[in-house]
Amino acid sequence: MWTNYLEKRETERLLIRPLIDKDAAVWQEFIMDEVATKFFPDDWKMKPEKSKEWIDFQLNRYKEQRYGLQALIDKKSGEFVGQCGLLLQNIDDKNEIEVGYHLISRYQGNGYAIEAANEFKKLCFENNLATSVISIIDIDNVASQKVAERNGMIRGVRTTYMDMDVFVYRITLEHYTKLLDK
Repeated sequence: MWTNYLEKRETERLLIRPLIDKDAAVWQEFIMDEVATKFFPDDWKMKPEKSKEWIDFQLNRYKEQRYGLQALIDKKSGEFVGQCGLLLQNIDDKNEIEVGYHLISRYQGNGYAIEAANEFKKLCFENNLATSVISIIDIDNVASQKVAERNGMIRGVRTTYMDMDVFVYRITLEHYTKLLDK
């Protein structure tokens, strides 16, 4: 399945492709936005050089076959609206697959995160990568919590992750299958 992860994909409104080096320039808008990075560790905020570091980190995830975030491109406008993808995470001493998403502020509230996260959740389950998928979300990040809930995820444990208080949202394969049957 790994070889399929980096294939280009489409949803109703989005083209999804692996990130490339030149995406660092457009990702600066996200890194330099206090609203978009509100729930990020302080050492990532408002530092333009972190944009390239972020993209390089995702490219390394690809090389190491640890999945990684991918570019979300609006089909109509061709604009880079954000990133979404599967991430291998270790939380509370357990290895998990997370669906993560980040949108540039001006594209938030349009359902792009829900659409993209649903595509990656489906990819995970259809390829038998895990029996559940999580999203790790800051306890104060209500917008991301709503995205998770709209994707059928249920709030689970509250824990600490990277020195942040977070909720772990989860959807199991069984619950996902029941949602499809409705």
